[in-house]
Amino acid sequence: MFIDSHCHLDRLDYDDLGTDIAGVIENAEQAGVSHFLCVSVTLDAFPTMLEKILPYKNVFASCGVHPLDHKEAFNSEELISLAQHDKVVAVGETGLDYFYAKETQKIQQEAFVQHIDVANKLNKPLIIHTRDARADTIAMMREHQADKCGGVLHCFTESWDMAKAALDLGFYISISGIATFRNAAELRDVVKKIPLDRLLIETDSPYLAPVPHRGKQNQPAYVKHVCEFLADHLNIDSRELAKQTSDNFFSLFPLAQR
Repeated sequence: MFIDSHCHLDRLDYDDLGTDIAGVIENAEQAGVSHFLCVSVTLDAFPTMLEKILPYKNVFASCGVHPLDHKEAFNSEELISLAQHDKVVAVGETGLDYFYAKETQKIQQEAFVQHIDVANKLNKPLIIHTRDARADTIAMMREHQADKCGGVLHCFTESWDMAKAALDLGFYISISGIATFRNAAELRDVVKKIPLDRLLIETDSPYLAPVPHRGKQNQPAYVKHVCEFLADHLNIDSRELAKQTSDNFFSLFPLAQR
């Protein structure tokens, strides 16, 4: 069985898929996906996201604000209030993205610190997005004691040095369909160095569909392709990797129930 450790079920274009959330979840389950983590990107959209997934016991939630969605100062009290919900097993996604929004660098940094503080207060792990902000991301994780709550660098595309620094802080590394892309040779080299007991798999759907679905809308069923590709790349059985990454998921997110 596979676990999609990072998806955005509230952001899929269901008209394009010709189904609804129940159909997407059923399709994924038929592909062997047993659990899902539906990840928040704004606090405004969180209640609607939560309403959509509440009927599904095998779908968990996170709560946070994506670094690209920061337009103004951040309200950490609202995050604390929303993230206490029983369905919420993680805080985020949060982090730093200087590739697309370097102009909001200061706001991103302030919000990242607040997310770390909230995660530590609630004892819920962090889901971190990072792009073109390697040094600042790791420095802020260290300075603000992100190792206390732990977490994951999701959809990882950075260097081995950054992965190693995060691993040293007790974090996990999650790999998406990007690893299947032809131009992702450096990432595939990094994957070989990640300890298997710290590896997660994800779709980040509806984005970044893996080969053989690249260019199409992504969905949780496709996490199977990520796992099978990585297993082949690592020269291990895909069932072994599916079990290991599933066990890792429940170790990282102890509030998620099998």
